[in-house]
Amino acid sequence: MSRILVVEDEPSIALALEDDLRREGYEVELVGDGDAAVQRGMAGAFDLILLDVMLPARDGFEVCRELRRQGVGTPIVLLTARVQEAEKVLGLEAGADDYVTKPYSPRELRARVKAHLRRSARQAGEVVRFGDAELDFTRCELRRRGKVVDLSALEFKLLTAFVKRSGRLLTRAQLLDEVWGRDTHVTDRVVDNQVTNLRKKIEPNPDRPQYLVSLRGLGYRFDGEGVTER
Repeated sequence: MSRILVVEDEPSIALALEDDLRREGYEVELVGDGDAAVQRGMAGAFDLILLDVMLPARDGFEVCRELRRQGVGTPIVLLTARVQEAEKVLGLEAGADDYVTKPYSPRELRARVKAHLRRSARQAGEVVRFGDAELDFTRCELRRRGKVVDLSALEFKLLTAFVKRSGRLLTRAQLLDEVWGRDTHVTDRVVDNQVTNLRKKIEPNPDRPQYLVSLRGLGYRFDGEGVTER
């Protein structure tokens, strides 16, 4: 049974979420402020966190940043009434995996929850396949049509970051932090150049990428349609 932490300070919304998720077969825990969210997010073994942005003590952005700073990798979906693009980007840069804008339909939220739980389960796979490529995490190896592709250590880390967050926007800042490290001073252009190099090694047509997709002004997304794992 998947465990979901719901962080929502409005009791009626929190209870409605709890009832809906429990009917879907999930185990649910509720907390109502940012400090409790950080404490439970760090201590509890949750499979997903649904995190309201407007919270007492700390807002959802602060909670998200702190959990990621502490090494918590649990998928986080922000629940927000803020619709401005800049605020959505702020949430993603804070480490959220996705956001749902209020008022949301329960059906949409259930679909998002299921999608993120599937992606989390996929991360345990040792070999991920997409198109004619195989990414083998055990051997740290990329193969296409059975032949090993020459990847640098940096390219392997970059591809791993994309594949393990299939379907999720990754900003250049997030990629720099995860792949190059927070204390490394390189420019966004370095990320773009490495993505270009990687496309040449995994895409059927690098000029029209189908896996490493650019999102103008935001970053990149690995399109995981057709990805399988074992």
